[in-house]
Amino acid sequence: MAEVVELLGWGGQRYVEKTFGWDRETIRKGQQERDAGEPALDGRCRSGRKKAEEHCPRLLDDIVDILDTTGQTDPTFRSTRIYTPITAREVRRRLLEQKGYTDGQLIGERSLRTKLNMLGYRPQRIRKCKPHKRLPETDAIFEE
Repeated sequence: MAEVVELLGWGGQRYVEKTFGWDRETIRKGQQERDAGEPALDGRCRSGRKKAEEHCPRLLDDIVDILDTTGQTDPTFRSTRIYTPITAREVRRRLLEQKGYTDGQLIGERSLRTKLNMLGYRPQRIRKCKPHKRLPETDAIFEE
């Protein structure tokens, strides 16, 4: 951007703003970065909400501690996910009761569900192995 404006000369910023719809503040920032040879630091890296792990450093360890006792691998071994019959609501309840978190300190149920997926846990009912159907041929074998 900055090089295009420099080629246009005086009034180039306004012309590019009207023609291409570029923001003049962004163009100025690009020119400053080009002249300095390094990226300009603005407040964007500090903006936004911090992750729950930064507020509660032990949160992920406590979630894993609760879920490790109930988790099962996929019976077909086709995936590396761990299935657990505990829902995010139940995990939140156990964090409040067992680990001593307060309601205001702990994240919501939906955010907790995201953390469970990030950790590799998949809250759903665990399907047991299905028994084979009875066939007349096998009944005949056992009768003999």
